[in-house]
Amino acid sequence: MGIRIDAAKRIDVPSQVARALVGLPDVRDPSRLPTASRELLHRTAEAGGVLVVPSLPAGLEPLIGRGVVYARKVDKSIELVLPIAFLVQLKSWESEDPRSLRALLAQSSFETMNAVAAHYLGRPATPPIALSLEHAWEMLSNPEYLAEEVGRLAPVERRLLEAIEAVGGEVETQELLDLEREPMRLRSATGVTASRRGAGFALERRGFLIPIHPNRHVIPTEVVAIVGAERRLLREKRREQIRSFVIAEDHAPRRARFATDPAHLALGLAFAIREPGSDVRPGVGTPRSLLVRLGQRFGRDQETIGLIAALSRAIGLWEAPAASPATPPGSLQVHELTQLLFATWRRGGAWDEARPEREVLRAASDSRDASPISALREMVLDALHDLGEGRWVPWEALESYLAADERIAGAERLVKRWAERSNVEATAPLEITRRIALETLPALGILDLGGVDEESSGVALRLTPRGRALLAGMAPTIDVSGSKFIDTQALRIGPTAKVAAVLGLAPFAELGRVNEELDLVLSPPSLAKALSVGFDSDGVRARIEAIAPLPETLSRILVQASVVIGKASFTGASGFLWIEDPEIRELLRTRRPAAEMFIDPSPPGGLLIEAGVDLERLIRRCRALGVEVEAEVGAVRAARLTPAGGTETPHRTSSTSSMRRTRTPPPRAR
Repeated sequence: MGIRIDAAKRIDVPSQVARALVGLPDVRDPSRLPTASRELLHRTAEAGGVLVVPSLPAGLEPLIGRGVVYARKVDKSIELVLPIAFLVQLKSWESEDPRSLRALLAQSSFETMNAVAAHYLGRPATPPIALSLEHAWEMLSNPEYLAEEVGRLAPVERRLLEAIEAVGGEVETQELLDLEREPMRLRSATGVTASRRGAGFALERRGFLIPIHPNRHVIPTEVVAIVGAERRLLREKRREQIRSFVIAEDHAPRRARFATDPAHLALGLAFAIREPGSDVRPGVGTPRSLLVRLGQRFGRDQETIGLIAALSRAIGLWEAPAASPATPPGSLQVHELTQLLFATWRRGGAWDEARPEREVLRAASDSRDASPISALREMVLDALHDLGEGRWVPWEALESYLAADERIAGAERLVKRWAERSNVEATAPLEITRRIALETLPALGILDLGGVDEESSGVALRLTPRGRALLAGMAPTIDVSGSKFIDTQALRIGPTAKVAAVLGLAPFAELGRVNEELDLVLSPPSLAKALSVGFDSDGVRARIEAIAPLPETLSRILVQASVVIGKASFTGASGFLWIEDPEIRELLRTRRPAAEMFIDPSPPGGLLIEAGVDLERLIRRCRALGVEVEAEVGAVRAARLTPAGGTETPHRTSSTSSMRRTRTPPPRAR
């Protein structure tokens, strides 16, 4: 990598190399990396910096070559390690919570990073700051240590943290100074600036309150979960009356629309996007025309298609590396996609119900400021967990339950300020929660909807068994039966099939039914088409049998395609010399110096010319044996020279681009 080592420095060689590596721009700007490498980098970061894979994945070589990711053998698997110094520099991506501790720390200023690093090091931090942050991240990424650190806060700092969490977890600098009762006001070009002392700065250097340019201060999601735990317990008493109303009566609707597993639709979209004419540019929203076409094809509304498409892109399901079984999502089983899609939506980086255009990639890259949608999502999920344990809940009761939440006022304030910054129209928090409950969660398979034919006031909601498991942080119960052919051509994908194995059928399988189940059609014409474009029959068989045993009909087709009816051998040649006379053929094949220029044996009708033989040289050698060679465009012919009356027939030589004719004069008579 061209890193220069200075033997005069007091630090060792690994330290000098590390200092050079953390200054490389590839981690701070992952768009410089290949797509496969960028997706692998994000998956490794989502795993906390350590990702265990069964084999070396695609895109790993550029990362290893740049010194970004390191691989080591662990039993029968391979452990990919992303050093902390790179982890804390990565920009936030679509499938990450933009208010997580890592994302906020990565976008914070040098002063904030320096203060956090110095606090956990116990001494002044030295550049490069990414290396100094390693010890701090080891502490902050440990949930037990984080809870203990919050518990050891001074009363003034704890009260300030709770006050900020009560109003949505985000305040402006003026509000922060008012809450901590700081009389001193320092003003700069961007407005009021917080002083480098007091309770606010004490929380900042611990990483519990991160300032964001120009004048906002945000509590990370991990800290909010600890600080708000006691507040969530107190909400139980205030909501008991609404809960009693829900439990006392039966609110079951006359009609209902039951939610389906979103993993099947996500795989169907991944199949469809691999067809010609469905190209999607990275970093840009999915074309609306494509969403309309996919909605018509799968029989779903555009919002549902847009949601699953955005989440699928965020987890890398639309990228080529998804067909590799080495890394997620290709290494996952189909049923694990359900939990991954829900977790990606819950983190809030790809889909935002507070925006007029829900898909975040539709906004310009410089205006993708995160809205306070995470707080509203948690409010809805908490309410459903409280009210909807296996029973139908009227939307009116759920809406009243949400309106009684003390966090709704703080969320409304944050939504208004976010809308002003993003230059969009502010939406009421209760309207956003309605979108979450009646549009997003049914599409994710969390909620069943009842009374959908009436107006919204008559709608009832019910948590599905899948939804109850996901809200509890557990994997949903699945049918362990594997994939199977339900007839001679339709393959029904089971929940235990590998995602990479399913996507591996995309070049020669067709989409069938995509609803409660995912069916793929493997017809004889599609297999014949795959074989005609170069797929090996054994390779096609291996891809299909990786999911389910082949039926007799398809097996017979592949057997017939792989039958060897003969063998052929390849020999390189530079041309073919047409010779009609067998005697001339035998003459050139056996007599020197021409014999070494031909391939033996050659097919009937002529002689194959050895590779690399010059045409002019061939003509001269044959002429020496009395054979004339005519070279025209696309043909080389030979004929016997027959002396008559002391004269010779015209001797013609030419290259492949022109013809040159020469005549030999008759000898003089003596």
